[in-house]
Amino acid sequence: MAVRRRRLRSGTVLLGGMGVLAATLTACGSEPDRRCVDRVSKDVLPDRECDDDTGTGRYYYGGRVSDGKVTDGSFDKSAVDRGGFGSSGSGGG
Repeated sequence: MAVRRRRLRSGTVLLGGMGVLAATLTACGSEPDRRCVDRVSKDVLPDRECDDDTGTGRYYYGGRVSDGKVTDGSFDKSAVDRGGFGSSGSGGG
């Protein structure tokens, strides 16, 4: 009977630990949304406009799109926080 209890505890600890690990990896691996945007008008552009130096766009992180324009994000990726455990998830622009 003692052997059965030990195995049950080990299995429970293993499964519980794997759940915590999965949640941690998911939260830490989150990247903010990224869109190619015109630097002046903030119109959303095709990604190819940001892929090379000749394009007119620049990547914009976070925020939202309304009528083809972005708001509430930033061109600076480090200014946008996707959150995780204990984070507010707010960004600046």
